[in-house]
Amino acid sequence: MAQVGIFGGSGLYQLLTGTVEERWIETPYGPPSDKVVLGELGGREVAFLPRHGRGHTIPPHKINYRANLWAMKALGVEAVIGPCAVGSLQKHIEPGHIVLCDQFVDRTTGRADTFFEGPIVTHVSAAEPYCPILRAHALAVCQRRGVAVHESGTMVVINGPRFSTKAESRWFTSMGWDIIGMTQYPEAYLARELELPYVNLSMVTDYDAGLVSDDGAAVTHEAVLEVFAANIENLRGLLVELVQSLPDTSASPARTALTGARLG
Repeated sequence: MAQVGIFGGSGLYQLLTGTVEERWIETPYGPPSDKVVLGELGGREVAFLPRHGRGHTIPPHKINYRANLWAMKALGVEAVIGPCAVGSLQKHIEPGHIVLCDQFVDRTTGRADTFFEGPIVTHVSAAEPYCPILRAHALAVCQRRGVAVHESGTMVVINGPRFSTKAESRWFTSMGWDIIGMTQYPEAYLARELELPYVNLSMVTDYDAGLVSDDGAAVTHEAVLEVFAANIENLRGLLVELVQSLPDTSASPARTALTGARLG
């Protein structure tokens, strides 16, 4: 059984080294994105799942988020870490920075985003979707390591795989939202439905649509991967320390997310 679950994207598929076990997990929601890789990280048992599949073959709108979260729950994980690449919507949030999201805005369509489809009607609060214990821990680790970090932020989640138009990006910026990505919804919310404490580590790779950048250059997938690759070792070190010194999350609000949420 694993203690910590980690979802990853480009550049993190080989996070666990040494002797590892790969395991297919069957779920009521179909297959997860890939085999779960079980091994050690920072002295703890960790389950790692590439959310886009190895080789990055699954676009964000096709990820089976429910199966991915269910697989983590089935393996007994007690906390989930969800690093991802994002674009910045604000000038002061620069490429290479880390943002610890405390809010999201859902702009996706057509994604299966709940485990509760009846007959028991269940309304799980998403007012504070991220675990405050894990966020405080991640902030402390980033500060110890000298990582440029923003202790809070709102991510607007778009469907993908296309990037934003300039009109959309201008709107998102004017709303005061901080970063933009494609995978935090419904991943973070589904973790809450399963009463799993969840923390997001958003690595900023670009200025969205070039609107707040100095050169006005629009984002490209090639540019995103270039910045991500340049910072991957920093992210790996951050994840190791996060897991190694992971705090007790038994008092996390996520642990009681279903209390009073069901009707009947």
